[in-house]
Amino acid sequence: MQTIKDEPMLTEKEKMLAGELYDPLDSELVVARERARDFCQDLNASRERDQEARRSIVKQLFGQGGDSVWLQPPFFCDYGSNILLGERVFFNFNCIVLDVCLVKIGDFTMFGPAVQIYTATHPMNAELRRKQEFAKPIEIGSDVWVGGAAIICPGVKIGSKSVVGAGSVVTKDIPDGVFAAGNPCRVIREVTE
Repeated sequence: MQTIKDEPMLTEKEKMLAGELYDPLDSELVVARERARDFCQDLNASRERDQEARRSIVKQLFGQGGDSVWLQPPFFCDYGSNILLGERVFFNFNCIVLDVCLVKIGDFTMFGPAVQIYTATHPMNAELRRKQEFAKPIEIGSDVWVGGAAIICPGVKIGSKSVVGAGSVVTKDIPDGVFAAGNPCRVIREVTE
């Protein structure tokens, strides 16, 4: 007779990163969010002349790319460690990244002021929503420009060399090399110049 081995129980962090329902009040996750918020507070309190200190903070905050990111405080995120940046990514003032799942951003991508990137989402069922949430990863290619105050929703992929217009709400994937804008964001035309 063959026995079935018990599969190991996933931690709440593992569930979170896998896009499954998880408990956001899990102690490991609370500590990780507090760490990121302390880094963000230190970063946001720094002065322009404190470039060395800022570089040290972002290298510790981000999962990848802190050594070359160009960032204008204030900046806010949930964990930081789930943000993987390519070379020379730029965040203008007041950007927010809710990195409950992975956020992958390619080389030389630029975000205007007040861009918001949300991997976090919640169940439609109110009772379930009281105790659990889930997330969907976001992937943004290289050489993308996202205009000010755009919102990028959970699970979205934006192709390389695309431009997203200011104030857009990106709810669906955007292919490579296009200009897309609106609420909901839609492809307007190819980028040809």
